[in-house]
Amino acid sequence: MRPMNIEGYRQLARRRLPRGVFEYVDRGTEDEVGMGALRASLDSVKLAQKVFVDVSRIDLSTKVFDNPQAMPVIAAPTAMAGLLWHDGEVKLARAAKAAGIPFCISTQSVTSIEDIAAGAPGADLWFQLYVWENRRFTEQLLDRVRTAGVETLVVTADTPASPKKEWNTRNGFGIPITPSLRGAIDVAIHPRWLLGVLLRYWSRTGVPTYAHYPPEFKTRITRSAVNSDLRITRSMNWADLRELRRQWKGKLVVKGILRLDDARRASECGADGIVVSSHGARNLDSAPAPIDVLPAIADHLGSRLTILADSGVRRGSDIAKYLANGAKAVMLGRALLYGTAARGEQGAADVLAILRDELERTLGFLGEPQARKLSSDCLVPRPLAHANSVAGGFAARDPDRREHDDEAADPAGRRRGASRRHALRRR
Repeated sequence: MRPMNIEGYRQLARRRLPRGVFEYVDRGTEDEVGMGALRASLDSVKLAQKVFVDVSRIDLSTKVFDNPQAMPVIAAPTAMAGLLWHDGEVKLARAAKAAGIPFCISTQSVTSIEDIAAGAPGADLWFQLYVWENRRFTEQLLDRVRTAGVETLVVTADTPASPKKEWNTRNGFGIPITPSLRGAIDVAIHPRWLLGVLLRYWSRTGVPTYAHYPPEFKTRITRSAVNSDLRITRSMNWADLRELRRQWKGKLVVKGILRLDDARRASECGADGIVVSSHGARNLDSAPAPIDVLPAIADHLGSRLTILADSGVRRGSDIAKYLANGAKAVMLGRALLYGTAARGEQGAADVLAILRDELERTLGFLGEPQARKLSSDCLVPRPLAHANSVAGGFAARDPDRREHDDEAADPAGRRRGASRRHALRRR
């Protein structure tokens, strides 16, 4: 029986993947306070049901950068999705195309943009850019992206440092992947993944590589970058963004914005859009949940920027909450990875179908037949200040996730929601 929700696909992915691979996708950083707060924050948003409205024809279509989409969703860039399923990035791109949404390719994918474009002809491909220390190599990568026909570039701004993920180190699944006895045993007891993914790569193309590195520096995923020029830069500033704007003639999106002043600076530098994102609570553990800062950013800059959002989506109602708080569309990361890890292209398609169905049901209850018209009118105002325990959230509902950790993360976290005061003003 196919899973009926995203959590069901998450559990399938857990069973199919080696622990190290699964936790690389599934977990957060440090004590994972941010993971719990992210879920608690979305759960705390309440939607106001409206009755006696004709919702016999639900319309999820929207436009992002004047391009029509079947639903207000974008497949987010995710590093090394190709390790979840053989040619996983191609499978994701195909599923996104079939669903009528864009697919954003990651700089750190194991399948090249050229191969993804060839494997998913006609897909609406975006590209996520990590700027390398050597800007000449970055410019060469941008040339490849242009040649592939990509029109939308998403530059990630929120990773100036490497997040501390202790379980990745224990599992040997950091970047680079570190071979170990524990890792070998983990792989051996997951034969479907070993035979269907890893050995398949080895038999055809060898050990997977970082596909977007320059050929002379391309390395296997078990090796670190052989040249410091290919490390993600820690020195990028607003002047660099202006220069990138000058170089890139298509749409430019800045991903990882959580402050109004940063959003304003991005607009001043010529960005066409931003992604309000906490990187899925994978970077700064004490970062705010995007849903808490999104409303103020959308209120002030929604007329100047295309505002997207991501992080934490597990239900169609989560998408509705982001849209009602000012996002034009929502990026999906982990949810699609769970589907891909469980059933490849079909799993990714199933996840999109589940979320589409749930979003349609949510719109029906809200009395709003058009997703693009969702607004703060659908929101139940929250108090000016509030705090939520995450004891019943992500960490607590999955007690075995810390089975091998040296120290259990604090299961309780606090979160502030004063940024929601705009919703009260409008009422």
